[in-house]
Amino acid sequence: MHNKFQENLIALAVASTLAGASTLASAAGFALIEQSASGMGNAFAGAAATAEDASTIFFNPAGLTKLQGKQATFAAHLVDVKTEFSNSGASTAPAAIASLGGNGGNAGNAVVIPNAYFSMPLGESLVLGLGLNSPFGLATEYDSTWVGRFQGIKSELMTYNINPTVAYKVNDMISVGVGVNYQHLDTELTNKVSGAAINPVFAGQEFNAKLEADDDGWGWNAGILVDAGSSTRIGFSYRSKIEYKLEGTVTVTNPAGATFAPASGAATADITVPDTFSLSLLQKLSDRLDLVADVTLTRWSEIQQIRIANPATGAARDTLVLNFDDTYRYSLGMNYKFSDRFIGKIGVALDQSPVSDRDRTVRLPDNDRKWVALGGSVKIGNSSKVDFGYAHLFVSDTAIDQNRGSSAGFGRVVGSYDASIDILSAQYSVSF
Repeated sequence: MHNKFQENLIALAVASTLAGASTLASAAGFALIEQSASGMGNAFAGAAATAEDASTIFFNPAGLTKLQGKQATFAAHLVDVKTEFSNSGASTAPAAIASLGGNGGNAGNAVVIPNAYFSMPLGESLVLGLGLNSPFGLATEYDSTWVGRFQGIKSELMTYNINPTVAYKVNDMISVGVGVNYQHLDTELTNKVSGAAINPVFAGQEFNAKLEADDDGWGWNAGILVDAGSSTRIGFSYRSKIEYKLEGTVTVTNPAGATFAPASGAATADITVPDTFSLSLLQKLSDRLDLVADVTLTRWSEIQQIRIANPATGAARDTLVLNFDDTYRYSLGMNYKFSDRFIGKIGVALDQSPVSDRDRTVRLPDNDRKWVALGGSVKIGNSSKVDFGYAHLFVSDTAIDQNRGSSAGFGRVVGSYDASIDILSAQYSVSF
């Protein structure tokens, strides 16, 4: 009965992870760092070194050698994003459009991000693992009549990642791990189009444009875990970039909702999600107190622009200029063991944004984030534990002045964003 319940629970978690990963960017850029609740309380400081549970598959697969027996870990993260634009008064609508429009409301929203992990030892030194998660995601949506509607209304990017891994304990000091990532990416972008830009006969009308495209990609991740003495552990991990050749359609409809065939059709776009390098430290300060720290480099400069093309002619349907920069994320935290069953956690982090003031777009009005987090871990019996965490992200003041190269075609969006993010995470881990 107990084993049957566990099998059903694992199957349910796998299904919900693959079906429910509607996501939004809560780390800088459009990365999702919410891959465990056990790391949330430390703002993911030390994530490549702690190896607390099977979620180490994402942060450092070498950490699987630190787990006892088979383990299944299920987590869910409620992410609530506020993104509100304030018009400074300098915005103009495209040529021949009478209505300027409003501020767009809250372009953020609240979603649940699930993760699931499973590990199984094969002998004393070899461990297999499987992770199901969503490493990248973005979701912003403004009111359809807002002032920036010609530059963007809805922007959604979702990834679904399957990550089988293997870890090997070389000796009492060193463990290594490697994994393969099969990742599916879906995207949907919508905006208004000035009728005058399609044909002068349509001047004054607002057409609707939607891009839908997807693709599958392959990548890999690897890590090393070093026990440098009885009180110090160092972890290094790497996640590779993944290249996509998206294929889909652009659909343009007139104000009555009928498809405008001359502007609609097949579309392709190339995009690369970036690779990351992480270096983590776990330092025991006493029998009860641990210090954890992390620095992560994300090579966002892989993304400079996204060219959406007509595959039949090779001509550009649109080009999104992003000019991303590489970024660092720094985090620091502490764990305090109140008892054999309860550990309290705190953490802070600075998460740099790849977006510059010059190239900020309405689709990704991103800026640097400062994390403040707390959480805990509670053992339940001898084989399971519950982790929980909460983080508030303070987003720096965000200015925008963007016309995408043509105020006549896209309008000019000038103003500022007020943004903040709250994350509440819970996780259940069971060993058997």
